[in-house]
Amino acid sequence: MWISPRPPRRDRRDAPRDTAYGFLSVDEAAYFRARVREAFAERGLEVTLQPTGASDSSGRLFALADLAAVCHHDPRGRRGWARLIHDHVGRLLRVVDGPSPLASLRHADLLAGLRPWVVARDVIEPDAVHHTHARVVAPGLCEVLALDLPESVLPLTDDALAPLGDLAGLRRRALANLGALPVEGHTVLHGAEGARFGVVTGASFFTSSRVLTADRLVRDLTGEALGPDGALVAMPNRYHLALCPVGAVRGAALVPTLHGMAAFAAANFTDAVGPVSPDVYWWHQGVLTRLVRRDGGEPRFTQDAEFEVLLMRRADDGAGERF
Repeated sequence: MWISPRPPRRDRRDAPRDTAYGFLSVDEAAYFRARVREAFAERGLEVTLQPTGASDSSGRLFALADLAAVCHHDPRGRRGWARLIHDHVGRLLRVVDGPSPLASLRHADLLAGLRPWVVARDVIEPDAVHHTHARVVAPGLCEVLALDLPESVLPLTDDALAPLGDLAGLRRRALANLGALPVEGHTVLHGAEGARFGVVTGASFFTSSRVLTADRLVRDLTGEALGPDGALVAMPNRYHLALCPVGAVRGAALVPTLHGMAAFAAANFTDAVGPVSPDVYWWHQGVLTRLVRRDGGEPRFTQDAEFEVLLMRRADDGAGERF
């Protein structure tokens, strides 16, 4: 197994499931929504609960899917949910009711907080008309410029970016900021047939977005440059980035490594907080090519002629580089 967290104390898996939050039972979802309503009411705000959100009388919509996933993964079970929900709603209302950071922060501070954020494309699509700067980085994934704030992340609209400078310069600055983030955690996982890959973890919303600067990240981790063959990568959720420099394993172990990363991505995508993608990609010269696609069922390995040539060329390679 590539991941083996202790399961939280929860209702049995054969209990009837909630239609919106399939990882919660019907009873757990009812308890979750009741605590959400109470947390808003404690702050003088009555809300109408939607399947995966809540709205107030002014029409503001508060998404709750990530909060539900946080509760789902809490090892304490229901007894820890009330505090989690209370604290989350407090942070949420401080952000939405407080002054806009675009008006209150200095220009230099705005630039310092700028990051490129890799998200599932459907995160942006409902508001795509206001994010025309969003860049497709791989099938199903796009990059949007966002502001990293102490208690939240603010995806920036085209109108918000316009006063800050030209788009190309802002993206360069955002990438530099991303590459300079510290590595919070790094583990190397090993599997059968020589499979081996690293996992970068962190509390930052931008942990998995560091795939955009994979070459710099590898240098930070190993002290050496990423080789010309690039790296295998997976971004199952915003807090995990699986990374394997192609030169770090024996050529014959690349396929088992690819299978291992596919299993890791699937296990850490389902029911995750901030899901990004269950797929595995090849980072090569700054371009992401999808190698494994998972659409709710078994993984499908896509055909890519350039990667096939790479596999054949490395099939008889000796020991990989250290990673």
